[in-house]
Amino acid sequence: MSVLVYTENWDGRFKKLSHELISYASKIAEMTGGSVTALSIGKVSDGELSKLGNFGASTVLSAGDAGVLDNQLYTGIIAAAAEKVHAKVIVLANNNSGKALAPRMSVRLKAGLASGVTAVPESVNPFVVRRKVFSGKAFAKVKILSGTVILSLAQNSFEVHETGGSAKVEAFNPGIDPSAAKTKVRDVQKQAGKILLTDAEIVVSGGRGMKSGNNWKPLEELAEVLGAALACSRPVSDEGWRSHDEHTGQTGKIIAPNLYLAFGISGAIQHLAGVSSSKCIVAVNTDKDAPIFEAADYGIVGDALKVLPEFIKEARAVKAQ
Repeated sequence: MSVLVYTENWDGRFKKLSHELISYASKIAEMTGGSVTALSIGKVSDGELSKLGNFGASTVLSAGDAGVLDNQLYTGIIAAAAEKVHAKVIVLANNNSGKALAPRMSVRLKAGLASGVTAVPESVNPFVVRRKVFSGKAFAKVKILSGTVILSLAQNSFEVHETGGSAKVEAFNPGIDPSAAKTKVRDVQKQAGKILLTDAEIVVSGGRGMKSGNNWKPLEELAEVLGAALACSRPVSDEGWRSHDEHTGQTGKIIAPNLYLAFGISGAIQHLAGVSSSKCIVAVNTDKDAPIFEAADYGIVGDALKVLPEFIKEARAVKAQ
């Protein structure tokens, strides 16, 4: 059973997310006796593409530059790739792109869809996978009976495995005209000098426990030391202490960093829904019964403003080693 993986690149480079997807797909291929084909859209060097073989891809289809990111256009490219390799399983990331593309693929290919899956299938005949439900508070087992299966993988839910191999790179022409894209780009403005929340592997976040927007300097210092992105809870952005661009949670940005540091955040369910996929959560709060501690891997009961200077001191010491 052939497995197709749609891998995203950032300025011609693949990040951990793409490696995680291919590692996950290779595990499914082992279970089905098939192979893994990765699809790349955009300008990426052959050297970078061949590295995907180190994570389990046997072949990489390079579709080249398709122009603007248009969901209808990209759906056509992925569908053409699936048809070329006779893929019965298609794997995407459960991020903004995957959430937009997966339902379109499901309709186009008449395929069953399970979004936000967190583990390899329990069985492949019938196809049964586990996914998050109720904002990550519970899990459900989904049985897919269609001939083709589409899965979107929750970030940081599967370990990256290196195989030491390299992939064969093939140019792929899906036969789709980029000018057919309905999305038109009139202007491009790239944020510089700041790590994007959705890309960050480490996130430093503050809540109302910081007491004032004027107290954000230690958080900014810690983020600089760790090479992290800055975030905040909704009450903080509502108060105007920080920009809404930094608001994480169910009504803000959904993130899944390797490390999430929460200072002065109580942990309302709406906030936890946006950060629960983080690989490791460290929380600092004065209230020992704060909900954030139920989700945290490590917790410190204390005043964030008193804990932060010690945290920064230790972080600098570790970085200096």
